[in-house]
Amino acid sequence: MENWFSRIQRDVIARGVFTSVKDLDRKLMRYIREHNQNPKPIKWKYDDPSSRIRPVPSQ
Repeated sequence: MENWFSRIQRDVIARGVFTSVKDLDRKLMRYIREHNQNPKPIKWKYDDPSSRIRPVPSQ
């Protein structure tokens, strides 16, 4: 879910110039329609966290 809102923020809101709330609504709905016509699955990546997390030596 966070990924979806991040995409909307990045692709629509941050790049947009909106003349009204209705204009914002139209552009958001267009983005959603285009996304739904050509959806792409999210490619999750997971690496072993133990390879990245190392204990801090105690003093």
